[in-house]
Amino acid sequence: MNTTWTVDNLHSQIGFKVKHMMITNVSGTFGTFNAEAHTNGDHFDHAEFSFSAAIDSINTGVADRDAHLKSDDFFNAETYPELKFRSTGMNKKDEENYVISGEMTIRDVTKPIELHADFGGIVVDPYGQTKAGFSISGKIKRSEFGLKWSAITEAGSIVVSDDIKLDCEIQFIKQNV
Repeated sequence: MNTTWTVDNLHSQIGFKVKHMMITNVSGTFGTFNAEAHTNGDHFDHAEFSFSAAIDSINTGVADRDAHLKSDDFFNAETYPELKFRSTGMNKKDEENYVISGEMTIRDVTKPIELHADFGGIVVDPYGQTKAGFSISGKIKRSEFGLKWSAITEAGSIVVSDDIKLDCEIQFIKQNV
């Protein structure tokens, strides 16, 4: 039996971290996103995932930095309004750990990536909804997706790292079709 799961936006977060000046991390989130999973029953062993996030919803807590990230120096939200991910495979390591292979698209550049997913389990909430939870992490190189803005300080330090750490908490709701 095929099962569709949709993201519970109220209980999920799509986040990222990047080294700034190579000494601290700057964190951010995407406020507007959509995700879906398709499984065989309630088993995520061979699930198919899809995800998208609105670039214009990026939030690092600093309006000027958010505007810079939305500009052509980085995401170019006007021309490329969303980033996307589509899974191409899922490998179960043990009862709680999966590796999700897929394709990430940013600025119309599509590259293969691997994400690590910790499966939190399946529960029924107080409202009778069946939910599944995942903590998902990974890493991409922003330059591979056309986010190439860079600067170096007078002392030779890189201002923004090329490595971006992905950190997501995803809660899915089982759809009764």
